[in-house]
Amino acid sequence: MQLRNILTNQKSEFTRRCVGEAVILLLKKNDFNRIKVSDIVKKAGVSRTSFYKYYSSAYSVLTDYLNIIVSEYVSSGEELSGSSYFDYDHIVFSFNFFDRYSDFFLTLSKNNLHSVMLEGVNEFMLKHMNTDHSISVYKLYAYAGALLNSFLKWEEGGKQERVEDIAATLVNIVK
Repeated sequence: MQLRNILTNQKSEFTRRCVGEAVILLLKKNDFNRIKVSDIVKKAGVSRTSFYKYYSSAYSVLTDYLNIIVSEYVSSGEELSGSSYFDYDHIVFSFNFFDRYSDFFLTLSKNNLHSVMLEGVNEFMLKHMNTDHSISVYKLYAYAGALLNSFLKWEEGGKQERVEDIAATLVNIVK
């Protein structure tokens, strides 16, 4: 029974990733408001039923795709679990990890869908960084904005700066 659940979850994530990637591909050629569910399911190779099993809109696809990326980030960063998300090593890890998904982030940015990214990073901060509510929500949101804006500027600028230099700057801001 447990193996069946694992296989079902893997199939579900695969389908969700395909749909997310389809929306990103469509965003490269179309205005977000012109993307239709029929375009998405055709590009993703899934049925409308599968689409509506997971999503209500193209926007919900993007938020879910970001959640999948963040879940992978949390799993990948477990070796840093003893350190704070405010630490230099964690910032370097974050930039390097999310760089793997630069196409996703740059496409959202070029389509003025910053709200997807900001909502995602804010949600992450509240869920993972403030489990004991000891950090001011304003500090978390300020840090979230600093990370997101710095990452996007770095990506949009062609990654000319060293991640280590950006991390050092961000650590100094947070102190």
